[in-house]
Amino acid sequence: MSRATEDTNRRMLRARDAMDRTYAQPLDVAALARIAHVSQAHFSRTFRATFGETPHRYLQRRRVERAMFLLRETDRSVTDICFAVGFGSPGTFSRTFRDIVGRSPRAYRKEATPANVPTCFTMAWMRPIG
Repeated sequence: MSRATEDTNRRMLRARDAMDRTYAQPLDVAALARIAHVSQAHFSRTFRATFGETPHRYLQRRRVERAMFLLRETDRSVTDICFAVGFGSPGTFSRTFRDIVGRSPRAYRKEATPANVPTCFTMAWMRPIG
C-alpha cells in the first residue's frame, strides 16, 4: 500500500471516528471534510470508495444502530429516542429506520427482547445491512 493511500485512509478513519463519537450532533459534509483536511467533493467520493457508502448513509445507519439499542434496552418513547440519536423529526426517523431495519421502530421494539450477551456481540449480530 502506498504512503498516499495510507494517508487517505487515515484521514477517512479520522472523519468516521468523529461520526461514531458525535453521531447525535448535527454533522454535515463540510464539517467532516474539515476533519479529514480535504475538500467536500473529495471527501464524499473518497469516503464512499473507502467504506462502500456515502457519509450521510453511514451516519444514518450509525444513528439507527444506537436507536435499535435504546428501543431494546429502555422504555423511552420512540420520539425521545428519535431526537436522542440525532434525527430532526419523527417522520424522518421512522422512514429511515424502516428503510434500514425493515420494520418500524415500534414493531422492532415489540419483537426485540433485551439480550443477556455482551453488547459488542449484540451490535455485530444485530447490525443493519441496508
